[in-house]
Parts: sequence; structure tokens; C-alpha cells
Amino acid sequence: MNKFVYMFDEGNGNQKELLGGKGANLAEMTRIGLPVPYGFTISTEACNAYYDTGKAIPAEIETQVLKALKNLEQKTGKRLGDSSNPLLVSVRSGAVHSMPGMMDTILNLGMNDETVVGMAELTNNARFAYDSYRRFIQMFSDVVLKVDSFYFEQLLEEVRDEKGYRSDPEMSAEDWQEVIQGYKKIVQKHARRVFPENPLEQLYLSISAVFDSWNNQRAVVYRRLQKIPGHLGTAVNIQSMVFGNMGNDSGTGVAFTRNPSTGEAKLYGEYLINAQGEDVVAGIRTPQPIVTLQNEMPEVYQQFVETCNLLEQHYQDMQDIEFTVESGKLFILQTRTGKRTAQAAIRIAVELMKDNIISKEEAILRVDPDQLNQLLHRRIDDSFKRTALAKGLPASPGAATGKVVFDADDAERIAKEEQKVILVRPETTPDDIHGIVAAEATVTSRGGMTSHAAVVARGMGKACICGCEALNIDIALKQFKVGDTVVKEGDIITIDGSTGEIFLGETPMIEPQLSDEFQLLLTWADDIRKLGVRANADNPEDAKKAIEFGASGIGLCRTEHMFMDATRIPIVQEMILADTFEDRETALSKLLPMQQEDFEGIFEVMQGHPVTIRLLDPPLHEFLPDKDELLVEVTKLQLTEPNSKKLLDKEQLLRKVRQLHEFNPMLGHRGCRLGMSYPEIYVMQAKAIFYAIAKVTAKGIDVKPEIMIPLVGHVNELKQMRQLVIHAGEQVKEEIGIKLDYLIGTMIEVPRAALTADEIAEEADFFSFGTNDLTQTTFGYSRDDAEGKFLQAYIENKVLPENPFASLDQQGVGKLVQTGVQLGRATKPNLKTGICGEHGGEKNSIQFCHNVGLDYVSCSPYRVPLARLAAAQATLENEQKQPINVLQT
Repeated sequence: MNKFVYMFDEGNGNQKELLGGKGANLAEMTRIGLPVPYGFTISTEACNAYYDTGKAIPAEIETQVLKALKNLEQKTGKRLGDSSNPLLVSVRSGAVHSMPGMMDTILNLGMNDETVVGMAELTNNARFAYDSYRRFIQMFSDVVLKVDSFYFEQLLEEVRDEKGYRSDPEMSAEDWQEVIQGYKKIVQKHARRVFPENPLEQLYLSISAVFDSWNNQRAVVYRRLQKIPGHLGTAVNIQSMVFGNMGNDSGTGVAFTRNPSTGEAKLYGEYLINAQGEDVVAGIRTPQPIVTLQNEMPEVYQQFVETCNLLEQHYQDMQDIEFTVESGKLFILQTRTGKRTAQAAIRIAVELMKDNIISKEEAILRVDPDQLNQLLHRRIDDSFKRTALAKGLPASPGAATGKVVFDADDAERIAKEEQKVILVRPETTPDDIHGIVAAEATVTSRGGMTSHAAVVARGMGKACICGCEALNIDIALKQFKVGDTVVKEGDIITIDGSTGEIFLGETPMIEPQLSDEFQLLLTWADDIRKLGVRANADNPEDAKKAIEFGASGIGLCRTEHMFMDATRIPIVQEMILADTFEDRETALSKLLPMQQEDFEGIFEVMQGHPVTIRLLDPPLHEFLPDKDELLVEVTKLQLTEPNSKKLLDKEQLLRKVRQLHEFNPMLGHRGCRLGMSYPEIYVMQAKAIFYAIAKVTAKGIDVKPEIMIPLVGHVNELKQMRQLVIHAGEQVKEEIGIKLDYLIGTMIEVPRAALTADEIAEEADFFSFGTNDLTQTTFGYSRDDAEGKFLQAYIENKVLPENPFASLDQQGVGKLVQTGVQLGRATKPNLKTGICGEHGGEKNSIQFCHNVGLDYVSCSPYRVPLARLAAAQATLENEQKQPINVLQT
């Protein structure tokens, strides 16, 4: 027979997979001799057996539960259901990972109309006995019988008001008996059954309820968010009761061995005198700070402090501890690793290392890289009670509050008046860039995580939400609707770019916090990691931010973003609309000094760090006016000014927009295909780079440029573009008379390039994998369409394990990356390889990049610290050959 049930003294802290987190910790505390109320744990394997048998408790598990119960009765000298000396137990869920969605605790199980009398006589405290009974009825009915707790709270409040009481401790035994009768009527009415009096029936119903809670909606959602496997199951912990509500020498509380918000090494928590555990979190009574227990019960407080220190030393981490004091005696009900903010996680890890409790390597593993986003962007205060108006895609992290505006010009004008604004548009274009710069944040109702608004906002480090389809935006009326709620221009909203949520009004914020411990932890990470970390930066400001956050270079400079400035767009349009080579050259000659100035600024900031510059890679129509809006303008002019020059110009522009418009830009006229068709564009950019090299080198600054040809699919494309760049370099060299040192490589972002990487490497000094587009071309998904239409349903229905644009698809796209690296290095063993898609800032993708031997990852400047930490964790995981066990906030 399989063993499904374990007494507390049969297990240990290493059996979390079997006993769940709570069960393993209860076993461990029992093993090291702490005052733990005795009990037993029904394993996670029993949960899976429950589901295998069609949600019924198998007979062998029932047999083992009865045997464990008998052991518990012998140990305590009490018996479940005994009217003279009744055993009462608590029932708690306990999954492998702490999960807020799991079943609430049931206390005082075993009480009925007979045992309550026995408890009253045994304790000589009838009030306590009937109070415990009514608590059990309420908890059991809510959790197991699914009767909303509201009905019980409503009745209790009515009784208190009727009797003129202000709090529960004023209630007498007779009052509680009256409440109990009312509670049973509520059960009869809403559960359509009598309240179960048989303790064994109570127990088995509770066990089933715990197992059922493993797959309730809250638990499933939480598991999906935290990427917790669904096959783990939950354990059930049955523990003999101790009572904190037996008088003023009893109480209950929750405490952390350190402050979970700041990480300060100081006992943090609260307690209630004459109360049971649920009272502390129920909000009915105001708990007292844990430090005041020193005055109320000095001996108990001192024992508790010593116990806390022992537990933290034993588990080598901050502990979250539940305790009860019964008639002056301390009992520890639970300990677990405490959840914490990012700030606290870093401070605790560093201080534990300094105190020689953990190693430097363990300190690095203790912090979840994803938490670091909290520290680098403004965020909504954790204490704020969130009720979102709408939710879109979390396109760029951070939080912002401001007045709603619907036009980029208005955003710029109002911002100049020192008022904070949030730009709300159906979507943005390069024409809106000045408004995005002026606004605190941007919200769009269309577009995905790679839309114009998302890319620009991320580059600027500004919060952004895209694809918020719940917003019904009316630009003409300058308002948007969400259901019946109307938000007009000038109304204040707050957005959270990390979650995609929009809130009405202003919310409390927490400013970015970069502590000394934070810098020290990253220094340790740099000493350990083997993977380089660069940043994606398109201007000197972003480059400076990248250096501040510890980047070792720029892995992607997107030159098309340099053209998005409002003063440059007319010249770009002039270049695009040129009918002859000469006209195009005239426009390019105006752009060249602008590009040169951009590169000079970046080179100066980077001070000898490598800078990878991608030549122009947008669909050209993105720089032109919107086709539909232009059509409306032309139609109006045909009616109002039929023979005007203005109409002729607009009609010519519309023809050009239609000519350039592409149904699928990813597969159209962009990247190196643009350079093949209009080589003069790439010549201009190459010359701008070379002039900038010469200018900055003359100042005594080292420059390491890497020129990247985008979207190559065939070696011949790279061969031609490489020669074009080299020829432009020779021209500049002859003109200015200095040697130019640079690399020429390509971005691998279509499957054919990865599959023929051995050929392409003949013409490349480096590869940079553009995994955003490589994911689109491998899956055949347009990211904007996928994320806005079907991708979330795919994830919810487990068609895909997660969003492949957020975390690299290692089985498919990753295999292409690995193939590209292996084939490329077969041709050139020292070929430098990196990744410059958004995946370069995602911890699991970084782990993969380390495993396949890339030289570096590149990500947003604001994700550089995350990447530095994740790269160190990847190194440690490879060395230790064991999974990284990071803590979640």
C-alpha cells in the first residue's frame, strides 16, 4: 500500500514536493524540538489520487487518515467527538509553493452540540467554548458548504448592535448560543442541508474541500501567473488545536523575522489578545504591534524572539511565523519563507551574506530578477486597494498619473505648462513622437507589444499600455468610454504599465529606490556571470542610462527611431516621396549630418564600449500619413477645392502611400531589401557612422562600431550590403585620411538565415539574433494581431505554455538560435553572437542564451540590472546542475 499520510515527526523540511510547504515546515519544526501542536499531513500524492478516482477520497487514504487520527488522539490524550475531552483540529491546505488562491483555514473542527458542552466544562469557560463553536460553523460553512460569509457577519453585527456591544469579547456564552442557532438556520437556508454534527464527516468533507481548492479559479489563475505546474497537487495539514481565545493570558499573531517591506533586521508583525488566528486578518479588531507583547507577556515575548532567531538561522532566510499563546504557553503553528518586496529581498540577501548565514552565490539566487523592475520604475504603492477601470497589454513598465489628452500637440502644450498628462490614442505614429515625449505615459486601444507606442515608450523608460480594447475612444469629442464610464479630456487617470491596468483618479506612488545593497548584489553578479549584458539604445540619453545601469555596450541601435523626431519627419518624407535618384540624394544629404550627430553623441557616451548599429529597418509607409485619413482629406478637397494645387499634392501623396503600403510589412519591403532597392539610403547611413567615428576618435575617445545589416535571409544579400558599407568606408577614408576600424554583421531574424548560418557567417563578423521577428516568422504570427486576438486564449487553454513574445520559445525559435550559433561557429569558431530582441531582458530566455553559448544579451536600459542578475543565476545553475529556487513577491 502507498503511504499517503505522515505524522509530523515522520517528515522533514526537505519533503516539500510530498508534504507541501506547510507540512514540510511543520515536520521540520517538530524535528528540531519547537512547541508545535501535533498533527499529520495528507500528501500531495493523495491529492492526485483523489482526482484520479473522480474526486473521491480513496479507501486506502481514509484508512490511513483514521490510523493517523488514532495516533494523534493517543499523543494528546483527547478523542475526536468525545463529549468529555474532545479533540479539536485545524485543517489547512499546503501546496508545494505558497499559493494565495488555496482554501482558507478551518479551525475548531470536531465541535458539535455535545463537544461544545464538554469544552465549556473542561475549560470552565462556557463563553470561550461557544465562541469557538460559532467560529467553526462560520468557517466550515463558508469554505466547505459554500455559504457566503456575509450572511454570518450580517447576523453577528445585528446581534451586537441589538445588545449594544462594540466588539466580540463583550459577547457572553448565552449571546454566542443565540448566534449559533441563527448560524444553523443560515446553513439550512443557503446550503439546503443541516450543519453536519459528525466530526468524521466534518473531517472528510474538509479534506475533499482542500483537494477541490487545488483547481479553483483563484488557484488556477495564480499558478498560470507564477508558472507553477498543475500536476503538483496540494497537501492537507490536520493539526490539534491550541486556543488563543481562552482569556487575557492567551492570544494569537503573525510575525516576520525581518521587515518584509524594507528588509530591516527587526521583528515585524502583530497580535491580538484573547483571539483566534483568523481575527488578526479579519479586520474586526485592530491588532497590536508585536513589540508591545513584551509588555503584555514578557516571558512569552522573550521565548518568541529566541524562536524567531532559531528559525531564521535554521532556514537561513526570513521567516513568516504564525503563533498562538494558550494560557501563557507559546505554540508555533507555522513557519514559511516570507514573501517580500524587491527592496527587502535585496537587503535581506545581502545582509544574510554579510552575517555569514548564506554564501554570495546563494544571495544572488535569493532575488527574483523580475522583482528588480519594481526598483527601476515608479510604481503604485503596494497598500493601494486596486480596482481597475480597464486592462490592456503591459507594454512598458512603470506607473504614471496625469490628465487625459487625446492629441500629441495638446500633450506637448499642456506639459509645457508644467501639468502632467497621459496621451490616449487609438494608436500612435511617428507624427505623435513629441506628444509621447511630453506625456508621462501613453495608452492606446490598438496595437501590441511591438507597436510604435510600445517601442518608443520602452526606449524612453516611460510607462505604456497598448491594445486596451475596452477603451472606446472618440477623438472628436475628446473622451473615451469604458462601459458606462465616460472619461473626458482633463480628467485624471493613473496607469500601471507593469500590469496593463488603468485607474480613475490619482493613486499613491513609490519612487524608484536604488540602494547600496542593490548595487553590491549586482557587483557580485558581475563577478560570477559569463554572459555579457548590453542595452538597446537609440540616442545618447538612452546610452547614458544604459551605462548607469551597468551595460557593457549597445547591442541594438535602431536608426529608424532617429528619424522619428518631428523636425526630421518632413525630410524623411521628402526622401521617400522622391521620384528620382537626384531628389532622393538631396533629401539624404540633409539627413546625413543629423545621423552623424546622433552617432557622435552615442559614441561619446559609450567611451569605447561596443555599439551595434542596425541600418534602416522600417516599412517606409510608417513615415507617411495614415492612408485612411489621407483619403478623407482628398475626398473633402475634391468637394471644396477641386482644381487646387493642394488637392494635386494630396492626391500624389495618396498614390505614393498606396504604392508603399504593405499588407504584411514583416514580409515586405524592409530591412536589407530596402537597402538592395535604394542602396543610397544605406550609403548615407554608413558614411554618417564613419564621419562620426573620425570626429569622436579625434577627441581621443575609443570607438568600437558594429554595423548590422537587418533581415538578411540569403548570403548574397549580406555579401552585397557588406561591400556597399566597405565601399562607403573607403570613400570616407580617402576623404579624411584616417583608418576606420569596424565590424560588419547581420541580424538573424528569419528562419532561413538561421538554417544557412554557415554560409552567412562567411560574410559576417558577428550575428545578433532578433528574436522578436524570428518568433513572428517562425510561428507565422503577427505579434500585434496575435496578442490582440487569440494568443491569450491559447495560453489560458494551454495550447501554448506562455507568450512566446515574452519568453523565448526554446523548443522552436530557440532551436533555430542554437542552430544558427552552431553553424555560424562551424565556419568562424570565434564568431561573436548575441541576442537583441526583448527576450534579452527575460530571465528564462537569458538562461537559454547562456546555455547555447551566446556572448551577450541586449535589452532595454531599464532591464539591464535584471539581465545582469539573471545571467549570474544562469552561470550558477549550470555550475550546480540544480534548479534555481528564487523567491516570489
